[in-house]
Amino acid sequence: MKQFVSHTNPMRAQFDAKAAYTATHFAWSYEQVDEKGGVGTITLNRPERKNPLTFGSYAELRDLFRNLSYATDVKTIVITGAGGNFCSGGDVFEIIGPLTQMSMPEMLEFTRMTGDLIKTMRNCPQPIIGAIDGICAGAGAMMALACDLRYGTEKTKTAFLFTRVGLAGADMGACALLPRVIGQGRASELLFTGRAMTAQEGLAWGFFNGLVDSADLLAKAQAMAKDLAMGPTFAHSMTKTMLQQEWAMTIEQAVEAEAQAQAICMQTQDFKRAFEAFSTKQTPVFGGD
Repeated sequence: MKQFVSHTNPMRAQFDAKAAYTATHFAWSYEQVDEKGGVGTITLNRPERKNPLTFGSYAELRDLFRNLSYATDVKTIVITGAGGNFCSGGDVFEIIGPLTQMSMPEMLEFTRMTGDLIKTMRNCPQPIIGAIDGICAGAGAMMALACDLRYGTEKTKTAFLFTRVGLAGADMGACALLPRVIGQGRASELLFTGRAMTAQEGLAWGFFNGLVDSADLLAKAQAMAKDLAMGPTFAHSMTKTMLQQEWAMTIEQAVEAEAQAQAICMQTQDFKRAFEAFSTKQTPVFGGD
C-alpha cells in the first residue's frame, strides 16, 4: 500500500488504497462514492477450496485492515467470498498440517497473528459489512463475527468448529465476541459442539442483520456500505469506537465517554451541515469532517 504525506498536515500519514493497493492473496476493488472517498471490497478468492485462509492471507488481511485505519479515501469496507461461499477457515494442508510440526513458540506466533487480524478489523474506524454466503467456518466465522454488519443467505452455514479439530472454542476472541452478539447460552452451544448455525438461527439470534438471495447478496452489502459512506463518516467511526470500548466500561463510565464523544462530534462540519439542511428543509450532504 502506497504511503504519502499530506501537504496540508505533514504529521498525517495517508494511504491511497484505491489507487495503489494491489492484493496478493485475495481480491481488492474500490468504488468511488463522492469526491472524498468510497467503498473498498475484499473478496476471498479461492473458490475451488471454499476460500480458505493461508499464512499469507492472514498476514495480508491483518496488514490491510491496520493500514485502512489511515486510508481517508476508504469510508466503508465490504468483505465477501467468491463462488458461493464465504470462507472455510484455515487451509487444512497449508496451515493445519504445518502447525502440527511447529514448536510451541511458533504456534503462539501464529495464534497471535490470527488474533491480530480480528483486532485490526475491530480497531479500524470504517464500518465493515460482511456479505456471507454458503460455508462460513472456523477463522471465516471469526472474520464474519468481527464485521460490524452481516448479511447472509438461506444457504449460509456458520460454524465455529475449533473443537472438531481438537482445539478449544476459545479462538481469535470467540469467547468474548460471540456471546455479545447471540448470547452466552447460544454461544456456549456453538463453541462446545462446533455445529453449524443455520441461516434462520443466525437471523433470529441477531448474528445476521438480514437474509437475501445469493444473487443479491453482494449488491445488498455494497448498497449499505455506500449509504454509510455518504453519511457522517467521522461520526460513524466514533460510533464504532464507542461500541468497542464500552464493553469494558461501567454504565457511569460509558455515559461520560459518550458525552465526550458527542461533544467532539458537535465540533464537526457535518453537525453544522445537518442543522443548516434541517433549517432549510433539505437533505444534508455530509463530508465526513
